[in-house]
Parts: sequence; C-alpha cells; structure tokens
Amino acid sequence: MWFFSGSVGDVYMAGEPLMTSLESKVINLIDLMNRISCTLNVSESFENDKSTSGPFIIKPPCSSSSSSFSPRMKIRCGHHIHRLRHRCFLFSLSLLAVCLLKLVYIKVTVRDSVYIEPYGITSSKARNHLHRYDINCTAVYELDPVEIGKALQIKRKVIVELDDESVVSLTADCQTFIRARSYNDVPVSEAERGFPLAYSLVVHKNAPMVERILHAIYAPHNIYCIHYDQKSSPAFVKAVKNLAQCMPNVFIASKLESVEYAHISRLNADLNCISDLLRSEVRWRYVINLCGQDFPLKSNYELVAELKQLNGSNMLESSRPSELKKQRFSFKHELRNVPYEYRRIPVKTTAAKQAPPHGIEVFIGSAYFVLSRDFVDHISSSVVVKDFLSWSADTYSPDEHFWATLVRIPGLPGHVPRSEADITDLRSKTRLVKWNYLEGNLYPACTGTHMRSVCIYGAAELRWLLNFGHWFANKFDPKVDPVLIKCLEEKLMEKRQSVKT
Repeated sequence: MWFFSGSVGDVYMAGEPLMTSLESKVINLIDLMNRISCTLNVSESFENDKSTSGPFIIKPPCSSSSSSFSPRMKIRCGHHIHRLRHRCFLFSLSLLAVCLLKLVYIKVTVRDSVYIEPYGITSSKARNHLHRYDINCTAVYELDPVEIGKALQIKRKVIVELDDESVVSLTADCQTFIRARSYNDVPVSEAERGFPLAYSLVVHKNAPMVERILHAIYAPHNIYCIHYDQKSSPAFVKAVKNLAQCMPNVFIASKLESVEYAHISRLNADLNCISDLLRSEVRWRYVINLCGQDFPLKSNYELVAELKQLNGSNMLESSRPSELKKQRFSFKHELRNVPYEYRRIPVKTTAAKQAPPHGIEVFIGSAYFVLSRDFVDHISSSVVVKDFLSWSADTYSPDEHFWATLVRIPGLPGHVPRSEADITDLRSKTRLVKWNYLEGNLYPACTGTHMRSVCIYGAAELRWLLNFGHWFANKFDPKVDPVLIKCLEEKLMEKRQSVKT
C-alpha cells in the first residue's frame, strides 16, 4: 500500500513519518516565499516612490541594515509580508487538512480491506497490510448463521486481490511458484492416470483467477490449452505465458483470435485449442472447455468416475429453439460498433439466411461442452461439420447452437437422436448457471449479485453448489464474494487429499 505526501513525487510506504516530513516542507516553503515576496515588493515600492523621494541606495531588502528605508517603505514592506504570511498560512492549513483527510481515508480503506490471494501465495503488497479473513468453510457449508454473517461482512469490505503484474512476478521463478502452489504434489490415482482429460481455457482478463481455475483442475497427466484474447493487456498475456512456461502440460493456443461477444471468434477460439489438443502426445479421453468465470465443483477423481459412466457419449445442452431464438440463425448478422457494454457485437440485418447445409436441423444450447475423443476426432475431418461451421459464421452466438446441433447429427460418435427430449442446463452437468428469472422456482435465490441476468454466486450457496450434482459452475468473481471461492478451493483440496494413489 503506497501513501502520497503533500509534496509532488514523494512516496512513502506505510509506517514512514509522513506528517513530520510534510510539516518541515511547509515551514521551509513559507520562509522561502516570505523572502522572495519581500524582495519583489520592496523593488516595486522603489519604482513607485522615485518621483517624490529621490534616488535610493538599494540594500538587501528586509535585512537588519534597512534603516535607510523611509517609514513609508517600511510600512509597505511590512504590509506585504503580513499579507503573504496570511496567504501562506491559509495555504499550509489547507494542505495539512487535505493530507489529514487522505490519511484518514487510507486508514479506513486499509482497515476495511481484505486481501484475497490463492493459498500459498503472498505478494509484497499483502505483506505491508495483511488483512486475511478467518472463515470456517465447514460452518459455511453447514449454513451456520454466525459464519454466514462473517462472510457477508467480508463481502462488504474493499476486496484487494492480486493483479496481473503480481502473477507475472510470482511466475517469473517457476520452481518457487510450483512449490508454493504445490503443483507437483497433486495426488493422482491409477484410475485417473489411465483416463487423462484435456481442457480448453478461453480467457481474456484476471490472471489470478485464471491461475486459481488452473490450480483447481490441475493434474500432471492431463493437458491444458489456454487461449487468450488478442486484445488482452500485455500484463495478462505475460502472466498466462509464464504459467504455460512453468508447466510442461500447459500451453498457449497456436492460433489466437480477437474474440468478440456472441461472435464466431468465440467458437473459433475453442476450435483452435481443440485442434492443438488433438495433435498433442497425450491420449486424452474427453475435452472440457472453461472460461475465466467458471470453477469446478468436482475433484478430478470424481469427474473421471462420472465420465467413465458416459461410455463414450457426450455431455452438453441440446434443445429445440423457440421462435425468438430462431432469429439468431434465420437472419444474417454483421459485427458492428454499439454504444454499450461490449462495443462490438453481431447485429441482425434484414437479409434472411439460407437453410442449413445437408438438411441439418438446428438445436440450441450453451457454449459449454464435454466431448469424447472419438466425437472430436470425427468432427475435425467431417465435411458436413466444416460446411455447417461456415454457414454459422454470420449468425448470433454460434457457439450456442454449433455444439448443440452437432451432437444431434446421426452417425457422429455418441450422437443424441433428434427425437429424444431436450437436454436442458439442469440435465446437462457441464455448467450450473442461475438465471434471475428462474430463481425461487428451479433453484434458490442468488446470494451474490447478477450480471446480465446470471447470478455471480455468494458464500451462502456453497452447499447448494456442491450438492446439486453438476461438474462446473458459472459465474464466480472474487471481488463479489471471495469466501465462496476460498471455500470451494478448500473443499476440492480435501477431496484431493482423500484420493488413494
């Protein structure tokens, strides 16, 4: 935590004598201004009095030898000095008041701050003012009112988390970073080793959260592809590159997209990672895609056990579209600048699209998937899939109908017959998402906040999240509720430690 003094350019770490330095500077400033102003005003008086008083012998102004000055000169010099001192007094008083207010603000802010950091990492910023929170996650899980109350108090504080630059610094020394985060100490069972998984992480900001997601899903025999947005900040890019350099089974996608909301570029980002994952030496069984606000609800051991029960089928949403949703792919869309949140999104035009190629019936779902290796192998070389991808390029949010449609195409490995019932977000275990218009009916109310109708979870939902049965959930934000993510990490760590290797 840095404090700034009243003097421009002076920076003090917490605990340095801020006020002592400030007072001495103000006193020196007043003395200097008195001397300069007195000299200037005396010279001005000489010029004004030349016509009546005759020539003067100029001596050092305001010195002890100023007895040759006329009484009128002495009065005028004294008047100017008095006025200047009055102004300097008001200036110094105002400056001191501003500094005192700044100190009070900093004191209150620091007192009400909570530093949010992954387990095992402590940045220099946090070492200056370490305000860690003491929370019992087991009690939060049991919905203990006292512990839930503590979690709510923490949520109201100023949340200070690691930034991208901190992750860059922490990952600069790979050995220290891996040791601090225990990446090499993850318990792995024989069942897990024989069933490796692949991950596609499409992210664009918040490197500390990306690292926490990676840490929560990490196993040394799995393979991880990270796709970062070409528009991401240099610090974020450096942070994720450092992460990839520190672990042999983590890599950056070979082809990067400038991802726009609801645009084909979002789908292409996953496809780029999938293409790279297929070329990797790891013979993974399933590929899973995640974004920067997802978090796992199952340990790798639990996930493998449930994936084995799929017997090669896929897990993702696939439903028949409503008339409103059909508008997304019945008309051509153009990427345009818009005066709100995303700035560039696909906008519907009046041009109707032709029917999908090969007689494909379009289904809708979400961007999230869990796909078998056989399914991915097949679609990577399918002409039907290639044509459908090209047809989807000018639709709205094609990632939300591309995968949902492919899984219904007859002949693809693990396909779902078109006649089968809709696979909704509650049936598909890929992602647990709370929509505000369904709260109170399908699931309890959100205890965090909402973003575009989606709940950003709060700590009181820990038990519900872990018991619902889904594999991953969305959305999480440490600045909305840091306790929940901490407790999820703790619960996943407990599950990991219970695995028999």
